Amino acid sequence: MSIAHERFTYADKYGVTIHARRWLPSPDEQATGPIAADPSTIDISNPIGVVQILHGLAEHSDRYTEFAEDLAHAGFIVYADDHRGHGRTGLEQWGDDPAKIAKLGKGGLRGTEDAITQLTAMIRSEHPGLPVAVFGHSWGSLMTQRIINREPELWDAVILSGSAYRTPRHMNSGDLNEGFGDKNGHEWLSRDPEVWRKMAADPRTTNVNVFRMFGVTNAVKLFGTPKQAAANIPILIVSGSADPLNLNDGLTLLATAYRKAGAQHVSLRLYPEARHELINETNRSEVISDLVTWLSDRLSAE
Repeated sequence: MSIAHERFTYADKYGVTIHARRWLPSPDEQATGPIAADPSTIDISNPIGVVQILHGLAEHSDRYTEFAEDLAHAGFIVYADDHRGHGRTGLEQWGDDPAKIAKLGKGGLRGTEDAITQLTAMIRSEHPGLPVAVFGHSWGSLMTQRIINREPELWDAVILSGSAYRTPRHMNSGDLNEGFGDKNGHEWLSRDPEVWRKMAADPRTTNVNVFRMFGVTNAVKLFGTPKQAAANIPILIVSGSADPLNLNDGLTLLATAYRKAGAQHVSLRLYPEARHELINETNRSEVISDLVTWLSDRLSAE
């Protein structure tokens, strides 16, 4: 199966241009290059559903290309945006000034989340009848938690990757690389040195310092706990056992909190010795297989 791919933009309610991407599985082995402007005109052979990817802090959606292609080859349509202040969105937003990477701008964290849910609405409109799952990683998973508190039925399945129970005792807001070495500051992401090298060489990434990037007002908004969850929407929490973002027994508490909030289908899986970015880890093939199986089982039942 080949993959049709396109970059596109949309304007959020503050007028910020959000850069985004979509990948569609195509049954035509000769199909390459950009997809049509109207996704409904593409001949897609029985897609399982749609996966919306939310990237982490100080990075961008291009780092998820291989994962998105894996999902598309498995039969999913995939969407991902560069959040406010990040990637292509951030460079246009701030006039190509790399010093402002991760600055969110007017509307702050809530404005960033509103641009994400705006894309979700676009996905629903472009692919009516298909179930939509979210894969939120790191900061993306923290925003996913916040969005679910307001709109528990927005997505049909939820994966929280590299996440945390959002309290000061259970979510690390200090030096995430402490204890992993000091070759370039990115060792905490993965056991694979190539991941560190690529992260350090990428001009659209930087080291994580949430208070410096967001300011105190927006940074503290990342703290909070599950308030409500839809009973019938499955939630999968996945993390490496060596992920420094999660402290103490935080992820167990997160799973328990979602059950108490009403979710009836909550799963937690920890991968031994893996670090923060599971889809870029040395056991990547195992992780991808597990995620595809979980998504296929949940979305195909919709």
